[in-house]
Amino acid sequence: MTTPLRTHSLRTRLTLATIVVAGLALLGVVVVVDAVYGLQARKQLSERLTDRANFAVQLDGRNQAAAQIVRRTSGTGIQVKVVTADGRRFGVDDPIETGEVMTTDRRLPKSGATISLYADTTTIDESRTLLRQVLGLVGGGALALTAGGLLLTVRRSLRPLDAMTNLAYSIAHGRRGQRLRPERTDTELGRTASALDTMIDSLEGAERQARDSEQRSRQFLADIAHELRTPIAGVQAAAQAAIQAPASRQEQDRMHLLLVREAKRAGRLVEDLLALAKIDAGLDLHREPVDLLALADAEADRARLLSPDLVIEVTGEHLHAVADAERLTQVVANVLDNARRHTPDGGRVSITVRRAPGQAFVEVADTGPGVPPSAREAIFGRLVRHDTGRDRKSGGSGLGLAIARGIARAHGGDLVCVEPPPGAHGAVFRLVLPAR
Repeated sequence: MTTPLRTHSLRTRLTLATIVVAGLALLGVVVVVDAVYGLQARKQLSERLTDRANFAVQLDGRNQAAAQIVRRTSGTGIQVKVVTADGRRFGVDDPIETGEVMTTDRRLPKSGATISLYADTTTIDESRTLLRQVLGLVGGGALALTAGGLLLTVRRSLRPLDAMTNLAYSIAHGRRGQRLRPERTDTELGRTASALDTMIDSLEGAERQARDSEQRSRQFLADIAHELRTPIAGVQAAAQAAIQAPASRQEQDRMHLLLVREAKRAGRLVEDLLALAKIDAGLDLHREPVDLLALADAEADRARLLSPDLVIEVTGEHLHAVADAERLTQVVANVLDNARRHTPDGGRVSITVRRAPGQAFVEVADTGPGVPPSAREAIFGRLVRHDTGRDRKSGGSGLGLAIARGIARAHGGDLVCVEPPPGAHGAVFRLVLPAR
């Protein structure tokens, strides 16, 4: 079970996330400023108390009276109490405690009196409260302006996403060919746009391939129906002729022969179709070491029986390939049958087995009309016949070379039609296999 993709508004999420981060940062600034201001104010107040105490020491050294010392050191939030050596008290008896009180005591060296200085921190607390209010108002205004600016900025910044969305809807409604074509592909939006363009290219390519494949399938089915119609019509005609008016023994034998020939032709076509279906689905190969020269000799012997008017020869060296012997025999047989049908009586068909770096070649050459360069790839198509050498009368279904190439490629090799050697004529087919 897949988890649904969360699709909350990206603009809202970005704006809220930014405001939350900015708010937390502003709160941190307020806390730090308040703490620093408090510490600094207390430090300054402590320094003022220390300065007044030092001033009192200086006054005492000038033989100033205790009352005079109290008067000159008091004021601006500082209260003073002096206790003389004989116990007399001057100044405040008890400081006014409206908040936290900072105290500094100092002994006056010359008179022996003790001076105490008191400072009320209420003013500091009031200043800090005012500072917090100012920072709160300024911070709130800044957050509001930030939110407004973010809404505009994020909307502008996310326009490429709107373009991607519109393109996706456009493609979904059948309007092809449009692309984003980002200016830069090293950014987040650039990479996303580039990936979307690549995906659309792949989808449209797959769609074209599917249409082409469907067209080929329809054409292939039409060709198959056309190919089967001829032998089936022959079977029907022969069967009707055989069961109608009485015929001579010789005529009946001819009809029976026609029935067998057309039935074999239809059966061969069906077998070829089944072979192609297996190739498309993936062949199940039973691999084992196969002597390619021995395989070529065996198929050459069969071809000599079928075409005694041809000269069929085998040359080369004993090479081994790990392959399915039965399937590989089918490849060589199909190529050899194709060469026999192309080669006129008295012609020559040669099979050569030779080695190449990491590969083994089995080449079948004939002295027939050959294959022009423009048709050397097309002849491997399904139900393709080239010139008059591959017509229906010759018994070919037009599938033999397609089957042979499919089996060769299933072995990790290939089957190609190559240029004949200089001075030679005819067709040359090369079976390429991985060498053992």
